[in-house]
Amino acid sequence: MLQPSDLETVRESYDRVADAYVELAMGRLEPEPWLRAVLAAFAESVRGLGPVLDVGCGPGTVTAHLTGLGLDASGVDLSPRMVEHARRQYPDLRFSVASATELDLAPASLGGVLGWWSLFNLPREALPGVLAAFAEALVPGGQALVGTHVGEGDIARTEGYGGLPVSWTTHLYRPEELTGMLVDAGLEVVADLRLPAQPPSLRPQVLLAARRPA
Repeated sequence: MLQPSDLETVRESYDRVADAYVELAMGRLEPEPWLRAVLAAFAESVRGLGPVLDVGCGPGTVTAHLTGLGLDASGVDLSPRMVEHARRQYPDLRFSVASATELDLAPASLGGVLGWWSLFNLPREALPGVLAAFAEALVPGGQALVGTHVGEGDIARTEGYGGLPVSWTTHLYRPEELTGMLVDAGLEVVADLRLPAQPPSLRPQVLLAARRPA
């Protein structure tokens, strides 16, 4: 069973690098036309179905982008410091501190939910339960959008953004592995975008959109 202490070091690490993350403009969407295209398609698909929750929102970049696309989007993040940055940069939006493993989402309460490169630090045994909670929280026709690093095994990180010390593990997933988890959660994958290795991660990426059947 996942214990709160399992993610405490991850929280502390992201608090430590949050300022550098923002200063380095990490996660910017301006140079990422394919990612913007996916977010536009996601927004078109779930618009009018209900609110959208950006889980692991960091400093709020994607949450704000989705709001600009006409969605009622809010964000949560494990790191209080990241949430501080999100609230400062986007004071009109809603952000709160929460773990992906303890969201307590009401059934059929969301039109969309995102794990935008924010779930790979979760212990492997926790991810299926998180995706199942996402699925249960979606209305019929609602979608989950999940992006992550592709590969085999785990990478223990000791240095993060700006060269600051961190302690977290990046769990790599094969696209078909993540697809299987989404299907097991009761969703149907409707889009699968593969991105080749490129800075800053230097690893291939995958972005999956999965819909709750009507």
